[in-house]
Amino acid sequence: MKIKAVAVAVAAVFLLVAVPLAFAAEQTKETYVAEVEPICEANTKANEKLLKNVKPEVKAGKLGPAGASLLQAARALKKTWSELSAVPQPAADAAKLTKWLGYVKTEATLFEKAGKLLKSGKKAQAQQIVNKLSRNANLANFEVVSFGFHYCKFEPSKFL
Repeated sequence: MKIKAVAVAVAAVFLLVAVPLAFAAEQTKETYVAEVEPICEANTKANEKLLKNVKPEVKAGKLGPAGASLLQAARALKKTWSELSAVPQPAADAAKLTKWLGYVKTEATLFEKAGKLLKSGKKAQAQQIVNKLSRNANLANFEVVSFGFHYCKFEPSKFL
């Protein structure tokens, strides 16, 4: 009796997992965009608040606060990257999106490096990282231009 009960329980779990997967619609470019744009929108709006004073602070020589803002933006982008990575990708675009997500992760790392450099007073070195940020953003945007992203388009020059 116990073996039958275990077998029935295993079969029930299998059905609970397998049936929804079997009926799940294939992710399309449009459905992917619909899922990721709100994630990017939240990050963009957070960055607008976090980074609005970075340029003026750097110009005024307040490198510590500017660096702290960049470090906060890096943490927010790392969280965004995790959320974006969890969204199922359309099979036809998986390679392109995987490459794009790599650029997103690099973007977060560069924000973090620039923030640490500014906090330690190394403005010229931080500027070099900001230049890399811009190049990385261009590569990321080029990779997914066909998706027509609005909020998932990287524009660090708006903030830095």
